Amino acid sequence: MSGDRGRPARAIVFAYHDVGVRCLRVLLDAGVEVPLVLTHANAPGETIWFRSVAAVAAEHGLRCVMPTDPHDPALLAEARAAEPDFLFSFYYRQMLKQDWLALPPRGAFNMHGSLLPRYRGRAPVNWAVIHGERETGATLHRMNEKPDNGAIVDQCAVPILRDDTAREVFGKVTVAAEIVLARSLPALLDGTAVERPQDLSQGRYFGGRRPEDGRIPGDAGARQIHDLVRALAPPYPCAFLCIGGKRFLIERTLHAPAPPDALGSGLRLLSDGFGLWLIAADGGALRVLAARRDGDAIALSARGFVALFPNRWIAADND
Repeated sequence: MSGDRGRPARAIVFAYHDVGVRCLRVLLDAGVEVPLVLTHANAPGETIWFRSVAAVAAEHGLRCVMPTDPHDPALLAEARAAEPDFLFSFYYRQMLKQDWLALPPRGAFNMHGSLLPRYRGRAPVNWAVIHGERETGATLHRMNEKPDNGAIVDQCAVPILRDDTAREVFGKVTVAAEIVLARSLPALLDGTAVERPQDLSQGRYFGGRRPEDGRIPGDAGARQIHDLVRALAPPYPCAFLCIGGKRFLIERTLHAPAPPDALGSGLRLLSDGFGLWLIAADGGALRVLAARRDGDAIALSARGFVALFPNRWIAADND
C-alpha cells in the first residue's frame, strides 16, 4: 500500500458533495497521503443540503483550494511537485483535461453515480429516477478526456424503491461509492486491480437539467408523472404544472385510486377540501402529499386549493 520509493501512496483529490466527503475519508482511513484537495465554492442561490469537502480537509489539516479554473498552470505545477501516485475525482463538477490526467503515474480515477455504462454524464441519479429504474449504483473507473467512458475498476448496485426520491437514492449511491472505493483501494495501491473496458452500446450519455425541465407534460401518464416528481423533489427544483399562468410545484405524490367524481380528461388537479389529487392524461391518479404555489413559502393544503379554485376541478395548461 505504498507509493514510489517506499513512502505511503499519495493522491491529488478533486471532490465535492457527499460522495466527495465519504471518498476522501476512505483515502485518509487507508493511510493515503493527500497533499492537495480541489473542491468548489458553493454556487450562489444553490440549495446546499450536502456536506462540505472543504470542512473535512480543514479537520485533517489538508491544503484545500477552490479554483475557478482547475487548469491554472500554478496549480498543476504545485500538484506535479507533490509527486502524486494517483489522482481521484469524486463528484467534482468540471471535466479535467489531459494535463491533469497524465500527471499521476499510476492513473486518474473517477467515481460516477450510476452503473456505467448506463447514465453517463450529468445528474445520473435524477435521470435514473425519471426513467423509473429499479436500481442504480456507483462506479469507479479510469479517467480519460471523454466523460465516463474509461475502463471500470469496480461498481456496486443499490435498489430504487418505487416511491424513493432522488435525494433518498443519492444517499444510497453515496454508501455504494464508499463501498466501491474501500474494497477497490487495496488492489489499486498494490497494483493488482483488474480493469474491464465499458461496452458503451449498453448505455447513453445524459446532459444536465434545468428547472424548466421539470414541467409536467400534459400528455404524461401517472407513472411518468410520479417518477418525475420524485426525481425532482426537494432539495432539487420541483416538478410543476401551470394553472392560469401560475406554477404549482408538486413536491411529493403517491399512486392512489382516482376519486369517484374524477371526471374530465387531460392533466388536472382535484380537491375535496380534505385531499388533493393529480389526475393524469391516462386517467391514473396520484395523491399529492406536498405542493406549493410558486412564490409561496407555505405548503398548499387541500382546503387552500379549494379556496383558490372553488370549482374544485382545475385543468392544467402544461401542453
